[in-house]
Amino acid sequence: MDYYRSTENSESSRNKCAACYRQFNRMEHLVDHMRTSFHSVHEPMCGVCKKHCRSFESLREHLIGPLPKVECAKIFSTRGCNICLTILDNPNSLRMHRATCQLPRPNALVIRMANLGVYDEIKIDNSRGRSTKVVSLACKMVGGGSDGSLDVCGRVCLTDEYDNMIFHSYVKPQIPVTNYRYETTGIRPEYLRDAMPLKQVQRKIQEFLCNGEPVWKIRSRGGKARILVGHGLDHDLECLGLEYPPIMIRDTAKYPPLMKTSKLSNSLKYLTQAYLGYDIQTGIQDPYEDCVSTMKLYMRMRSQNHKLEENPIANETQQNRNTFAQWRESDLGRMSPEELLAISRSDFYCWCLDLKGYA
Repeated sequence: MDYYRSTENSESSRNKCAACYRQFNRMEHLVDHMRTSFHSVHEPMCGVCKKHCRSFESLREHLIGPLPKVECAKIFSTRGCNICLTILDNPNSLRMHRATCQLPRPNALVIRMANLGVYDEIKIDNSRGRSTKVVSLACKMVGGGSDGSLDVCGRVCLTDEYDNMIFHSYVKPQIPVTNYRYETTGIRPEYLRDAMPLKQVQRKIQEFLCNGEPVWKIRSRGGKARILVGHGLDHDLECLGLEYPPIMIRDTAKYPPLMKTSKLSNSLKYLTQAYLGYDIQTGIQDPYEDCVSTMKLYMRMRSQNHKLEENPIANETQQNRNTFAQWRESDLGRMSPEELLAISRSDFYCWCLDLKGYA
């Protein structure tokens, strides 16, 4: 009886995923799971039990959700940061860590000064060697159409990595505005009457983002183009009538680690509160504040220190490559769960690779 129990436990342990800890009755089921799960070093991971999670929301549930892992939750309650979900060595280290992890909301005076007037020409701060390689974009929409439900860009803003405003302009609509949505946009009719025409806004932003190169030249490799950060960028670019290569876009609404466990997008308001530690969009919403928040989210995700894979994802063509197809079934069946995890690759481009030169 003891022999069968030990054999059963040994087989169960052998068929246990080394990343998410799911157990399978047969080894081939584990191989199938690894083939489709795309576990990798880039997934959020519990600092206590080392379990891999598909998103930070899933990790949050694991640590402080309604039904958390008891052992992990106990340690997290005394040594865990509720913003970045890191486990620190002791409570004193946690206090010091929180002082830098929880970021302050941009001062209202700073926002007003940043928006004082219209930056209708691209302005770059090159002081102290600062080169603008990453740019954040945000728009505010007014309503068009018979019922005011059609989104029309009324205001656009660009900022750099240091919260400096690069470009800010009201945009003259190409169709009549039927709802200015003043309660959230703060836009009045007189702001748009003599605003910059959409075509001119398009030209200025496109030339700046592409460094003067045509879009078709940077579509496949990125070229000299700048990385564009934002939240819901597909919609913003569509309303601006701009085309930009997906390989150079970093969208906080579509980045897998920042999405809900249901794989739906979180709001920028929620992401800022949960992962930066301050509130935005209270009352009239400002595009400068949105730009700053998306940039800080991007930089926080980019700064994660993940171990480099042997063959890191370098471009969109390689992104969905399934490395398991390179192995024979018999070889996969003889591998340990740890070996299967070692050859597994992520199905998304991790932003930490931007700092390592893979963008």
